[in-house]
Amino acid sequence: MATTEHPPPSRLRAWMLEGLSDMGKGGGHQGPHAVPEPADKGRPWYRVMCLTGVDYFSTLGYQPGIAALAAGLLSPVATIVLVVVTLAGALPVYRRVAEESPHGEGSISMLERLLSFWKGKLFVLTLLGFAATDFLITITLSAADASTHLVENPHLTDALHDKQVLITLILVALLGAVFLKGFLEAIGVAVALVGVYLALNAVVVTVGLWHVATESHVVTDWSNALTAEHGNVFVMIGVALIVFPKLALGLSGFETGVAVMPHVKGDPGDSEERPAGRIRDTKKLLTVAAVIMSCFLIATSFITTLLIPEKEFEPGGAANGRALAFLAHDYLGNIFGTVYDVSTIAILWFAGASAMAGLLNLMPRYLPRYGMAPHWARAVRPMVIVFTLVAFLVTWIFDADVDAQGGAYATGVLVLISSAAIAVTIAAHKAGQRKGTIGFAVISAVFLYTTVVNVIERPDGVKIGACFIAGIILVSLLSRLARAFELRVTSVTLDPMAERFVRDMASRKIRFIANEPDQRDQAEYRDKIEQIRQDNDVPEQEDFVFVEVTVLDPSEFEAGLTVRGEVLHNRYRVLTLESSSIPNALAALLLHVRDATSRTPHIYFEWTEGNPFANFLRFFLFGQGEVAPVTREVLREAEPDRTRRPRVHAG
Repeated sequence: MATTEHPPPSRLRAWMLEGLSDMGKGGGHQGPHAVPEPADKGRPWYRVMCLTGVDYFSTLGYQPGIAALAAGLLSPVATIVLVVVTLAGALPVYRRVAEESPHGEGSISMLERLLSFWKGKLFVLTLLGFAATDFLITITLSAADASTHLVENPHLTDALHDKQVLITLILVALLGAVFLKGFLEAIGVAVALVGVYLALNAVVVTVGLWHVATESHVVTDWSNALTAEHGNVFVMIGVALIVFPKLALGLSGFETGVAVMPHVKGDPGDSEERPAGRIRDTKKLLTVAAVIMSCFLIATSFITTLLIPEKEFEPGGAANGRALAFLAHDYLGNIFGTVYDVSTIAILWFAGASAMAGLLNLMPRYLPRYGMAPHWARAVRPMVIVFTLVAFLVTWIFDADVDAQGGAYATGVLVLISSAAIAVTIAAHKAGQRKGTIGFAVISAVFLYTTVVNVIERPDGVKIGACFIAGIILVSLLSRLARAFELRVTSVTLDPMAERFVRDMASRKIRFIANEPDQRDQAEYRDKIEQIRQDNDVPEQEDFVFVEVTVLDPSEFEAGLTVRGEVLHNRYRVLTLESSSIPNALAALLLHVRDATSRTPHIYFEWTEGNPFANFLRFFLFGQGEVAPVTREVLREAEPDRTRRPRVHAG
């Protein structure tokens, strides 16, 4: 829509908002995980797997220690339960998510399509709160664990003692600085990091298993202690099922796997509507990543539980947050251990980069489109500053403690997986797939149980998630309120009859009457014209065209506008519009007519009866209410030049 040009922004502002004008067009993706341009053919799935792998595989840096701390001697058994849930639950769910959202939208988008109006928006905002918890805690927890590996290195422990919080803040700040400069999807770097890290872990696992095999008393001691503590195998399995939710960190990575889906190279015959090759290869990506991670989870939980004294897993212990690094130093020497530490620090830091990229992809996809974020939220750099400052706050609150952040991280992961399971259950039901519906419903029940148990045992996670949700909803509503008078119609299209009406009026003064359709009979239009003439002292020879707006979904913010013309009762010309807001639709139509005819249109209203504040709330929530003054205000903001502004009359 045409508006008066504003002075050019300062260099700093221009740099901060670089790329803003191109973001969000066409309802597409934004952020570093944006869908590639058609010229980009993508990359092989196994290379893209490494991009999600920096998030998924990096959890090996702290997962075995957290598992041992949570389950004790039962850690290997509980980890097997985790692997079963991963392969039989999360993997099928996200393979279906890949089918339903082949452009990387994920489960939130699937659920968004099922709900409308404000309940849908609030539901999405709630899920965004948990997603923000997941991604932001990934950044802070990964940085905290990287600093743990640095501080506990034998060569550095004296120099860096008690500086873990400072090191974590520096790592987070460095991450933000990289994104401020401009982060490129370095899949090649991810491949190198993941390849080296998995190779080093394979060495540690092999050496650990060799020590277990050659020191037979280790297995005997463990099994005797396990039997003495839990009695029989059925009790062990029962206890493992109870403590399993504490190991939920091992489920992270699936949402990121879907987010990077647009980068997977598909078949030459793929279309944007149905990229069959991309979907097939993304399923391979998810499956191979889950199988690799499952093997490492079982092996690492086994060797760390059997070979590391239990006291070392406790806070302050040498294996706390770095169980595999402890074994690397203990069995392979400090040189290999230092190489392992460097590799772990690098992949954990890159996991934070992956999480930041996920945030920059997720938030601009929804909030600006809902009108629930300022314009600058579409740009990368301002959002990087916001997320970095929040990460600073989280690091300070948790004192850079890996164990303390585990509950919040697990909560975010489990809520997203549970929502994905529910989304695919609904999708299977709508597709008439009875067996699939039952299977996914069972998986949903398992994840919901896991989520509830995790929340009960570690309420700090849901508290942090609730803080993010409350913050997002508060900022969103304030932003929506601040942008209430913004012209948010993206385009105006007139059908042939409507264009004919506009051409006919162009030769004289253009006069519209805003009419709330009721019976739409001849008496309604006749009485309306008579009332407008009396209220505004308009001569009888002047002609009018009625404009009627039907509100569809008042919770929507930006949309195109289609105008249809019709002649009723062989006499009255009526333009009908469908929009989320009556004042915005009318203002957009007036500006379009002005630009098309080079004449100033006039529109006539009746004053709205009732309390002005109540009418404003009706406008804010339902798109109607105080129509006349709001239409005028929208026009004033869209066109500061009074000489070019369409005229609004109310009588």
